[in-house]
Amino acid sequence: MATYTITLNERTASGKALMTYLKALGVLVQKVSPSQKSSYERSQEDIREGKIEKFSSADEMFKSLGI
Repeated sequence: MATYTITLNERTASGKALMTYLKALGVLVQKVSPSQKSSYERSQEDIREGKIEKFSSADEMFKSLGI
């Protein structure tokens, strides 16, 4: 089995018809959001944007959290 990626506009009549046809054939259709990032990519972005705090010890972190 092979995996293919197809980009189509579901707002058009032809896009809707193609989706209906593929589903009728039994093709596994999965909608993927184009902005999905892995947790690693999100964490790297947070580091670049300075959205992290650094602590010298676990105790210091817990005190900051009020635990």
